[in-house]
Amino acid sequence: MIRVLLADDQALVRAGFRALLDSAPDIEVVAEAADGEEAVRLARAERPDVVLMDIRMPGVDGLAAAERILSDSGLESTRIVVLTTFDLDEYIFEALRSGVSGFLVKDTEPRDLLQAVRVVHGGEALLSPGITRRLIADYARRPPSAPDPSVRLNGLTEREREVVALVGGGLSNEEIAARLVVSPATAKTHVSRAMVKLGVRDRAQLVVIAYETALVTPRWSR
Repeated sequence: MIRVLLADDQALVRAGFRALLDSAPDIEVVAEAADGEEAVRLARAERPDVVLMDIRMPGVDGLAAAERILSDSGLESTRIVVLTTFDLDEYIFEALRSGVSGFLVKDTEPRDLLQAVRVVHGGEALLSPGITRRLIADYARRPPSAPDPSVRLNGLTEREREVVALVGGGLSNEEIAARLVVSPATAKTHVSRAMVKLGVRDRAQLVVIAYETALVTPRWSR
């Protein structure tokens, strides 16, 4: 059973999400929070598998709450999906850096919400094509940072660097396996080792690193 915490300041939105999630045989809503402070407290008390976190909440907002949950050593297995709208793009890169596993727009289809919870619980990143394009476009406009971010890659093997680049390109483990002519299990092992060496929680952060270190470069920035 996948245990979910809902965090949204609108009671009607929480009720709708709860009804949908509780209708699934493998998902259970264990708590609801109306603001970020309550979300952090309930996450520590309930230790949910997945948190659906609205960004816009009074007091402690969703991004700050997500950062506090993800930095808590007692919640290492908790994954967070941010509920957002396309007018909040400025938060996306920062949230991914902090360890958020993905984003959903609030008007997503019911079946996609259920699938999102399952995907994130399974350790995958959840980035819709629209959000990914906007994320990359935003990064392409940013000036180069210093020191050289490629130093982060020094501990990776050449194959692991190649795998991180492919993850940054949006490829799944199966697609990486086909590209490298290896088994899906071997591809998954390479991804897992790269994550451990880079100290990241999931594939979403690998995407960020791939762009920060120029393993992947947006086509329109060349």
